[in-house]
Amino acid sequence: MTLKIILTISTLIFTACLVPNDAYLDDIENISIRDSIPDTEYDPEIENPKSKSEGLDFRRRIECPEPGESISNQLLIKTDPTYGINYAVEWDKSKRAQRWSAMQMYHGNSVQNVRRSGDDAWHEDPDLDSAYRTSYADHYQNGYDRGHIIASADRLESRAMNKQTFCYSNIHPQLNVLNAGIWQDMEDKLRSWNNDDFRDTLYVAKGGTIDHDDQIMGYTKSGLIVPKYFWMAVLCLKDGKYKAMAFCIEHRNKYSPDDRKLANHAVPLGKLESFTGINFFYNLPDEIQEQVKSELNLKDWKL
Repeated sequence: MTLKIILTISTLIFTACLVPNDAYLDDIENISIRDSIPDTEYDPEIENPKSKSEGLDFRRRIECPEPGESISNQLLIKTDPTYGINYAVEWDKSKRAQRWSAMQMYHGNSVQNVRRSGDDAWHEDPDLDSAYRTSYADHYQNGYDRGHIIASADRLESRAMNKQTFCYSNIHPQLNVLNAGIWQDMEDKLRSWNNDDFRDTLYVAKGGTIDHDDQIMGYTKSGLIVPKYFWMAVLCLKDGKYKAMAFCIEHRNKYSPDDRKLANHAVPLGKLESFTGINFFYNLPDEIQEQVKSELNLKDWKL
């Protein structure tokens, strides 16, 4: 066997280790990456990886929505030395607001080793220049909760990971009636799906609408956007098969008993894409995207 053949085989084996457990990507090197998102670096040789996608550039991971076209957008990636990537945020620097947060949920990162951090965990995002951050002063007594997008209760693996969910780039202003009501119900439902009987991996993107003026409810006294709608996009991989669904809820100051029924806010993923303009799970092969974005069976999601 020639040296050239040996090197080729070694390269193929190494590349295979980088492919997500969910992706089935035929040509991972040819995925286009928008120039507006800065390069990120990861060490692919992670010891005892918790997921086969650990070490893969986040923009190629299945949970990552397609980045927006604005040159002011920045990808913020939160990591932990033991568990790898915690979650990521697409931040619109011109609006000082996030478009989405995204994460994976699977057996290896669903342990609970710590309790929720205290209020002293709130902090500005050190990955953003100060001109583009939001701060304690921006959120102080503005009439809104500091609404987590990636929930604190979903990241209890380590103290560092939990504290990262208290970063101001991971929140939107939310009325308490939403934050402690139907939004919390949706987060609880997501956690109920995060078990070995239901999923091998959950791929989750969450956020509030900031891209279009008619999807903005208003602004805080410090000028922060208050989204008119909040949403979750969820892709489930189990035994090699995919299914997807989405929640979308209007941000209001009052909700009826019917509004608390989660099934009333469940929509096919493709409908949420049309509404928000965000392309979810775009790293999946086209045929799988077409399937999961058009189908929704509420019974499959225990709704």
